[in-house]
Amino acid sequence: MITVVGTGTGAAPPESLAGAELVVGGRRHLDAAAVPAGAERVVLGPLAPALDIIERHHDKGSRVVVLASGDPGFFGIVRVLAERFGAAALDVRPGVSSVAAAFARVGLPWDDAVVVSAHGRDLRTAVNVCRARPKVAVLTGPGAGPAELGAALGGRAAAAPSGPVAPRGGAANRHSPAPLGRVLVVASELGTGDERVEWVTPAEAASREWGTAVSVVLCLDERRTIGAVRTVAGAAAVPPGWALAEDAFAHRDSMITKFEVRALALARLGPRLGDLVWDVGAGSGSVAVECARLGAAVVAVEKAPDGIERIRANAAAHEVDVQVVHGSAPDALAGLDDPDAVFVGGGGRELPGIVAECARRARRSVVVAMAALDRVPAVRAALTGAGFDCDGVLLQSSRLAPLPGDVTRLAATNPVFLLWGARNPVSREGVAQ
Repeated sequence: MITVVGTGTGAAPPESLAGAELVVGGRRHLDAAAVPAGAERVVLGPLAPALDIIERHHDKGSRVVVLASGDPGFFGIVRVLAERFGAAALDVRPGVSSVAAAFARVGLPWDDAVVVSAHGRDLRTAVNVCRARPKVAVLTGPGAGPAELGAALGGRAAAAPSGPVAPRGGAANRHSPAPLGRVLVVASELGTGDERVEWVTPAEAASREWGTAVSVVLCLDERRTIGAVRTVAGAAAVPPGWALAEDAFAHRDSMITKFEVRALALARLGPRLGDLVWDVGAGSGSVAVECARLGAAVVAVEKAPDGIERIRANAAAHEVDVQVVHGSAPDALAGLDDPDAVFVGGGGRELPGIVAECARRARRSVVVAMAALDRVPAVRAALTGAGFDCDGVLLQSSRLAPLPGDVTRLAATNPVFLLWGARNPVSREGVAQ
């Protein structure tokens, strides 16, 4: 039997190591534990050699104890051990996770928090979750600590979500204020005499050296730290409806992506938690808001000042976070992080160039809506030229409309071309980093 002991926010209980012939753990866990005098000690570094040693002891029936921080079944070593030795070989004794401890220290419930690990993973997923959700716990690691998270959440000068209209993006505007209300809570050395829980802005976090003692970072929108009573823990459920009717959004003179077009566009964009989506030529922001409702972090790019205000109003009405860039594409895109997916609306002469730039930056897909037939060949060429597999349709729908006398007619909507490109994985190497 392999006993896996979660130390919680302190040391392993002495009784959990009684009779152990092999004790495996981080150096600080081993130093703090009452390891039996005759037991072999293995300091965890690379996992493969440690697992081989565990296997040798396990095969001959030795008592093996593995020490881990917090709850080892929560983004911890239990997964690796269960894959190697089978769940039946494990006796797991969990401690309090660093996430639970951190929320306890600040007096907040966390059944509505999203937990994301940046330990040994790409930080961009954690950053996008923090942009999209009001209560997030980030498990940090080397190169993905509070400083890196704070720098990324500083946003871009062209992407401030509310307040005064932000300046247009550019290479000189790579760092800008964080989304309104975001604060980082950095919890270090939880459960020790040196425990620290510090509330800092993303800019303050980015300006400091934090060392290796950080246990977890909470990213909070202070306006929404106490959410409604939940039935299902974690990320908010996918909304019950999407491709909402046009009257769900403030818009000008019917200048809005119709719900039939939006439905297919959303299906091809595939927005999800951890993604970053651009809505370029956002207009009313209906596509941006819908992507945010489905969990993605969203940047809406719009050149008209009155459009900026409508996007903000629509985001607020649907209780989602949408960062807004006031400027004209493609120049306004320069200071933004590379997106997973892009929606492009509009149909001016500059459209093919905008699509080409979006396609150069997009990781997964680009969807383009346009009314002008003349733009289709150039847009298709821009997508295929960037290595995308391209497809498209002409959407032409007729809606039920009442007539006098309790009868109904069909009212045709304006036809719209929808083209989309899906990136061939081989071509991903050409995307700007």
